[in-house]
Amino acid sequence: MTEILNRADALSDELLARITDSPTGYSGVDADELWAAEIRRLADLRGATILAHNYQLPAIQDIADHVGDSLALSRVAAEAPEDTIVFCGVHFMAETAKILSPDKTVLIPDQRAGCSLADSLTPEDLQSWKDDHPGAVVVSYVNTSAAVKALTDICCTSSNAVDVVASIAPDREVLFCPDQFLGAHVRRVTGRQNIHVWAGECHVHAGINGDELADQARAHPDAELFVHPECGCATSALYLAGEGAFPEERVKILSTGGMLDAARTTGARQVLVATEVGMLYQLRNAAPQVDFQAVNDRASCKFMKMITPAALLRCLVEGADEVDVEAETASLARQSVQRMIAIGQPGGGE
Repeated sequence: MTEILNRADALSDELLARITDSPTGYSGVDADELWAAEIRRLADLRGATILAHNYQLPAIQDIADHVGDSLALSRVAAEAPEDTIVFCGVHFMAETAKILSPDKTVLIPDQRAGCSLADSLTPEDLQSWKDDHPGAVVVSYVNTSAAVKALTDICCTSSNAVDVVASIAPDREVLFCPDQFLGAHVRRVTGRQNIHVWAGECHVHAGINGDELADQARAHPDAELFVHPECGCATSALYLAGEGAFPEERVKILSTGGMLDAARTTGARQVLVATEVGMLYQLRNAAPQVDFQAVNDRASCKFMKMITPAALLRCLVEGADEVDVEAETASLARQSVQRMIAIGQPGGGE
């Protein structure tokens, strides 16, 4: 098997040549079918399971064994019988899978797939912030590096951030990082005044602004609004609803997993979605009778889209790129994730 895995056979060579230069990763029905068959063959040879985040290209989502948010996928990775995990997402997600599955091989199809939100807080930044607030409890979003998780007391997802903060004694200061918009949402819901919020952001979600959301909502008076709490427009949506610009019951602040749950039960004919546009593919599959439209159709993460069909094929052919986390860092980071899980099932992740 090693000999097979260490060479790109004739079919893989042909596919790589045909899909590398295509803007969508591959073209033509025959190439689609050849690529899918080869991915499955190589995954079986490697004993690998393929995980894809909700923001991935449709072709990647379709070929994956599991599709979901980063934390749910990391938990799938830990429970999967396969010894190799191919994580089609950004780097911190593959790190989290490795943290929860230290004995498994974790691969990411393109190691350059980073995250502007995770990069907005370094471990040095966090340590300095902790030094300025001795005794404070650090709550970090799972959209952070392993090194930041290692300095964290409790991790959270966008769906359980309120519950995690509420579990902390009221007299304890809280350092919430790194997303300022999720932090503002938590502060608003909990009413907590002793929560300090790091001024980080996801450049894609921050770019979905309140003005365009308000314009879209007014132009579609019967539509529901699904708004991710990482969005810069989340507070604006609730403010406008409170001012009577549109009914408050139309506004739903939801994680990606929460959006899928809401999609399956909504009675609306149209839903405006404020998050990365890759989510529309999953929503439309979940509820094909609903017209899902992006609030900002330019909200596409270039890092997520680095995971192309060509990159996935190379990953399986070459066994690259492997993700590793230093043992002590992984051990400390694992504790912060496990503390979160102990508070309650996280439901939908980011």
